[in-house]
Amino acid sequence: MAETYNGYCVKCREKRDFTGHVEETNSRRMAKGTCPVCGTKMTRILGKASS
Repeated sequence: MAETYNGYCVKCREKRDFTGHVEETNSRRMAKGTCPVCGTKMTRILGKASS
């Protein structure tokens, strides 16, 4: 399920909205997607998952 998140693109050096999916690793949730302008991978740490 793809959702929209706001993250920082290192290549563009700007905050942008990107569509991505949520992955969970070591009880941490992270949204992963690509920048709509340059295509670089973007991530956003969402916080710990509730157990």
